[in-house]
Amino acid sequence: MKKGFDHEQYIAQQSKYIMERVNCWDKLYLEFGGKLMFDTHAKRCLPGYKQNAKLELLASMRDSAEIIICVHSGDIERNKARGDSGITYGMDVFRLIDDLRSYNLTVNSVVITRFEEHPATSAFIYKLNNRGIKTYTHTAINGYPSDIDTIVSDEGYGKNPYIETTKPLVVVTGPGPGSGKLATVLNQMYHENQLGNKVGYAKFETFPVWNLPLTHQLNVAYEAATADLKDFNMIDSFHLDAYGVTSVNYNRDMEMFPVVKRILEKITGTDCIYKSPTDMGVNMISAGIVDDEVVRKASEQEIIRRYFSALCDYKQGICTKDTFNRMKFIMDKLSLNPEDRSVVLPTREYLEKTKERLNKTDGVSAVGIELPDGTIVTGRNSDLMTASAAAILNAIKLLAHLPDEVHFLPPIIIEPILKLKTVALKNRYYVLGCEEILTALSISAVTNPVAETAMQKLCELSGCQAHSTCFISDSDKLIYAKLGMDITCDSVYMNHSLFYST
Repeated sequence: MKKGFDHEQYIAQQSKYIMERVNCWDKLYLEFGGKLMFDTHAKRCLPGYKQNAKLELLASMRDSAEIIICVHSGDIERNKARGDSGITYGMDVFRLIDDLRSYNLTVNSVVITRFEEHPATSAFIYKLNNRGIKTYTHTAINGYPSDIDTIVSDEGYGKNPYIETTKPLVVVTGPGPGSGKLATVLNQMYHENQLGNKVGYAKFETFPVWNLPLTHQLNVAYEAATADLKDFNMIDSFHLDAYGVTSVNYNRDMEMFPVVKRILEKITGTDCIYKSPTDMGVNMISAGIVDDEVVRKASEQEIIRRYFSALCDYKQGICTKDTFNRMKFIMDKLSLNPEDRSVVLPTREYLEKTKERLNKTDGVSAVGIELPDGTIVTGRNSDLMTASAAAILNAIKLLAHLPDEVHFLPPIIIEPILKLKTVALKNRYYVLGCEEILTALSISAVTNPVAETAMQKLCELSGCQAHSTCFISDSDKLIYAKLGMDITCDSVYMNHSLFYST
């Protein structure tokens, strides 16, 4: 896909704007929303955006910044997991600390919000303390967020500990929504003002983009990404009334603005300098857009991808019908069809031809991969491997300009793996998935130059689009993600088995 976003230009403009806001106070607390790392949504919608752009942004201001990480006690107790990576919020905090440190960024501490004394939370705190990470616990405040007098008092924020910070920019982030970032920021501002310090608050959110139209595909793609949260974009009426300028925000920020404004005024004892949720933001993402048409088309493709995901989740009972209907409404609003994803129809057609050739109606699946030049490479399942694995092998074979009849996975390598699964591990499901096939390929590459040539082409799959005619395993889906491919699936089960697949 053509480049639609200038990453370096964005980092320069965004860091400059944040530092201008920092210079207005002795210290700025910046609530950092969205994914701090691996923002694949932004990467897909903004071709040219790097998925760790936020880390690079913070690294450009590392001398002025330190980070507080928030995580909700209940999310630790429930082992809540991220939808993209599957790792728990607790493990994501550990990963976040490691990645921040790899960019030489200062991690101040971890705050356990709405703390309750539970075994999993206590064990989590022990692990952090044992590794030298400072931790704080903030309890829930009675009457939050409506009882302002109680909230902004010794019985409210005053009960929670003050986190000592030393740098002019304090970034408050967390592994996901509901982590307690805003409450932590306001708690800090209460204590800072009690100490006589002049501090400010700002909010960083990549989406929605405040200075793009409400119906711009990039903003609609954000609604698609948060369909399960029932988020929706709307005109910031506060901004329009104050300045006569149209800007875009989303419902939760609009709903909370009057409350946050009152709390800030109660904390500082002065009128709030912000007249709208847009005023609070420091988002400069539009400064990096260099080709609006490319961004629009990429955002449409992301919406279609989200539609397939919602359809599959609904079929598997992971999301509600309400969420799926919302995704369908978004598709209809932009007159989009699932088949507008170019890899879908060729893959489905290949499946039908394969079924006809094999004279089978059940137990056959296909995966198609669209290569950078637009070529669609397909693969089907067999007694040996999944369709996902076959498609990868066929794709790298084509990229390496190897004849179709060339086989670079000899039986001497494959058979021991099959024997291990069926005899030693006693698995009834013995078809090899992507990880096992790629492991076998790497072993074969040691002695087989053809396999080595093919394996080197795996990196060229990054950014490719793929589609499966049925559900695929989580392990195969993870391999596609690690290779940088975006795969969608039809909401179809390959056969009638409830537990075993063949």
